[in-house]
Amino acid sequence: MKRSSAGGLVYSTEGGRMCPECRKPLAQCLCRQADRPAPAGDGVARVSRETKGRGGKSVTVVKGLALDPAALAALGKQLRAACGSGGTVKDGAIEVQGDHCERIMDALQKHGHRAKRAGG
Repeated sequence: MKRSSAGGLVYSTEGGRMCPECRKPLAQCLCRQADRPAPAGDGVARVSRETKGRGGKSVTVVKGLALDPAALAALGKQLRAACGSGGTVKDGAIEVQGDHCERIMDALQKHGHRAKRAGG
């Protein structure tokens, strides 16, 4: 068990990493959540297809959703399952491998999000 220079508990085998300010496990820490900025976005999901920088492979990208990272990851998983494809969530955007713009727009509308086609 280590202690920081301020004298607070840093790690516990019971709870994992500890917040030095409130001394709770990081998963239950409330002081860090206040520091996080609000998610950027106007609530309109912009669905586009990109190939740049991917060796000619197409990727469907969803941007503009005002969701926190955990909700964005959960939505990304649901969209990948709906398309039967792989993908990732990075920099506030959901990337799904392949050209699935129409399927993703339908799935977003079923989940209650406004979706708009962006790009050519």
